[in-house]
Amino acid sequence: MARWLGPTGLGPYNLGLFGLGLCCLAGAPAAAEEARAQTRNAYQPNGETLTIDEKGITLTFPDDVAKLRIGGKLQLDFGVAGIRQAGFPEPFPENFAVRRSWIESYLTLGKSLELAFQYDFADPMRPINDAAAAYTGFENTLLTVGNMKEPFSLDQLTSDNNTLFTERSLADAFAPARNFGFAVGRHGEDWTVVASVFGGNANTGVTREGVAATARATYAVIHEENRVLHLGLAGSVRDLPRDGSGLALSSRSEAFLFQRTFVDTGDIRDASGVRRIGLEAAYRDGPFLVQAEYIRTDVDRFGGAPSAGFQGGYIQASVVLNGKGRAYKLAPDYGTTYAIFSGVQVPEADRVSRGGIGVFELGTRFSAIDLDDAGIRGGIERDVTVGLNWYPDRNIRIVADYVRSHTSPSAVQGGRTLDADTFIGRFQLYW
Repeated sequence: MARWLGPTGLGPYNLGLFGLGLCCLAGAPAAAEEARAQTRNAYQPNGETLTIDEKGITLTFPDDVAKLRIGGKLQLDFGVAGIRQAGFPEPFPENFAVRRSWIESYLTLGKSLELAFQYDFADPMRPINDAAAAYTGFENTLLTVGNMKEPFSLDQLTSDNNTLFTERSLADAFAPARNFGFAVGRHGEDWTVVASVFGGNANTGVTREGVAATARATYAVIHEENRVLHLGLAGSVRDLPRDGSGLALSSRSEAFLFQRTFVDTGDIRDASGVRRIGLEAAYRDGPFLVQAEYIRTDVDRFGGAPSAGFQGGYIQASVVLNGKGRAYKLAPDYGTTYAIFSGVQVPEADRVSRGGIGVFELGTRFSAIDLDDAGIRGGIERDVTVGLNWYPDRNIRIVADYVRSHTSPSAVQGGRTLDADTFIGRFQLYW
């Protein structure tokens, strides 16, 4: 994954995003509220309504003809890490990074068309995230085409704004994430089904990475306002072109700042296809949430070489110490992000801008990944993470994570054992 590191990462554009986000915070003083009211009144020549609040900038046209919302996010990471074994270079080339700095727009046309576009200025290699159009004219059904997430993995489908820790688990190395394709999703009161066909990523070439068929189904055995038992099954099959580009699987030890990965298959040049299956479960009871996933990935190879089988998974638990738990969201506005848990909400009385102390969330996770099989020595890693999230106000999150990593064998220096201690902090502004 490409990174934009260093103290110069906060360029003029990012500072502009930062300033815009601060202006959008719902915790702004009364003078700002009055100014926003004046702004709304100033932009109504033909009945349009302009609002600026915690959801960003929203322009609504009369008679529900169209609605345009512009939002964004800024995530600033900082941290330190140490490797217990001698003879290894400093694991972090820099102690500060702009993890994400993007702007996003959502356009609703009439009552049946949704358009979405997200652009990340901190990722020069893959700046386009979602670029999709969805038709919502059929009841409880979404038809979406464009660059979006393939319907695979509860952890991956959860928004970057709402992940429990700064990074997803080690097993996220197996999730296909975003590519260009077409998806059909349908849901009932307790269930969801999504089927899709995808090519490659819009940033690197839609036709370069073969064709995949990916599907996910979920069922909420218990589905109440404050109590949910979620089960899910996902599968994906992708044929890879025989062009020498191959396939590589790796994980950055749950910290974006690491200079290199501890587990890494390298390029599997003779890979002809990849098959994935994922099992997921989650249980929420009020402020408490526990979720787990297991993912198996098999890589088929040209020339009669044996297939390589890799696996990974995690179990994590969290509790909101002084607030409500994460709500269960069955259906999205577009795309494939069905049956996920949303972010922590900050009640009015708990906002720092209203004299409160914010909302605190405590989490812990164990995750593992095995990239050793069939002559491929990618390494085996196990991580334990504990973290604290503080939500001082709406649109703001401050994260502190400690990660203890054990990799044996690793993909570094002939498979040497690595033990690392990592502290990662994040300031997040989103609107």
